[in-house]
Amino acid sequence: MPGRHEARHQACAAGRSDAQSAYDPPASPLPRRRRVGPCPRLGRDRAFENRHTPSHPPRGGQSNGGRVTERRTIVFFPEGAYGPTNNCVGIGQVLQRRGHRIVFIVEESFAGRLEAQGFEERLMRLGPPPATEEVPGQFWIDFIRDTAPIFRKPTIEQLGEFMAPTWQALIDGSKYVDDRLREIIDELEPDLLVEDNVVCFPALPASGRPWVRIVSCNPAELKDAAVPPLSSGYPVADRSAWPAFLDEVERTHRPMWEDFDAFVRERGAPGLAWREHGPEFIHESPWLNLYSYPAEADYAREHPLGPTWHRLDSTVRATDETWELPEHLRGDEGSLIYLSLGSLGSADVALMQRLVDVMGTMRHRVIVSKGPLEDQIRLHDNMTGAGFLPQPAVLPQVDLVITHGGNNTVTEAFHHGKPMIVLPLFWDQVDNAQRVDETGFGVRLSTYGFRDEELIGAVERLLGDTSLRARMTAMSARIRGTSGTARAAELIERVALTGQSVGAA
Repeated sequence: MPGRHEARHQACAAGRSDAQSAYDPPASPLPRRRRVGPCPRLGRDRAFENRHTPSHPPRGGQSNGGRVTERRTIVFFPEGAYGPTNNCVGIGQVLQRRGHRIVFIVEESFAGRLEAQGFEERLMRLGPPPATEEVPGQFWIDFIRDTAPIFRKPTIEQLGEFMAPTWQALIDGSKYVDDRLREIIDELEPDLLVEDNVVCFPALPASGRPWVRIVSCNPAELKDAAVPPLSSGYPVADRSAWPAFLDEVERTHRPMWEDFDAFVRERGAPGLAWREHGPEFIHESPWLNLYSYPAEADYAREHPLGPTWHRLDSTVRATDETWELPEHLRGDEGSLIYLSLGSLGSADVALMQRLVDVMGTMRHRVIVSKGPLEDQIRLHDNMTGAGFLPQPAVLPQVDLVITHGGNNTVTEAFHHGKPMIVLPLFWDQVDNAQRVDETGFGVRLSTYGFRDEELIGAVERLLGDTSLRARMTAMSARIRGTSGTARAAELIERVALTGQSVGAA
């Protein structure tokens, strides 16, 4: 039976061997779900960044850079969250400059935001419209009140109380939107579909069209005997707790997975796999699969990923955005620290205020992303902040990042060569926290159990570690020397033009 928090987790904003087989829709429609609240994994009240608007692609397939291409229609379908959407936007901009028609399938809550960046949009919903509009910020107040005690528990105990209901929310969204996705695909007749999701949307693999999978989570999502279980936060070097965790995954997730597997098959897609190291809720694409994580922090695997898998060191886009430090914080006094716990973490006002108060005792300057309840967080004289900050413009300026471990922030910090202190809450945040710590690129602290002196000590130790700074500077230079978005666009374009799978280089 789902946990008591299920209602708060549902309605998320979010390889095919017979890829050419047709799907015959059932005579009766799928049942409608009851109205429920947004999914906390996605944090979709977070502002979407309109970083810069690309030019519309020239007619005839002539790109802005003079490259002649055969114009293709490429449709992106990212999870309704900040990180996946912006990753897809960066890749889409490159493809658009190369002359292709780029369309985004987005939730109604994103309406107009992709158009503002020069793309076409097709809108959909992952759940029924709300009967009444919530008071702004009330969801986060209620959610933190109800779930903060769960985040204090070991990750194995979160499986039944938080993870399973959150997976169920994502599954419910997939079921709800399937008919609408088929309508959109039939209308657009795309040459290629590109998705960045953690659950299967069977309309895509059942369409008979080539599709690409992008993974925006920690690469523990790609299961392997040498990689800790997803959302466990366990170390690579100690496997003693892995079997018990996987047993609990089996107990809490198996019935839900079996129901979803049956739905996916019923809707014309291949069945899902339950592997030795956990369930798969989405397929591997037979054409192309991409994930973003720097080589220096990636996992060593017992079995290499298949030939259609390609790792990108970074998908951070160049941006024309600027952000200037306020006058009162300029100068050489102390280092510059960026504090951001994401939409969910920053809505825990007590946690944020404690972090702010501890940092207020230090000589360093702090930039605070205050989140949806910004008016309730009191900053000190050595700080500046706002509810939302243009993170790509802020990160290059700082010396240290304090983060919840969201994959977008972690990979951006790697991109810019910034050491991290990670205070994770759930999902792959705990995996990123552990990976940052065990690779020496930062420190993992207990989000609710850290002592003031632990945080202060970690800050001073990381800022004073000159060898770490040199190591991260070199890594950043290597990553920035290659364009992950351009590489991704090149691989995606190859599939769109040829319809063939893309093996390892």
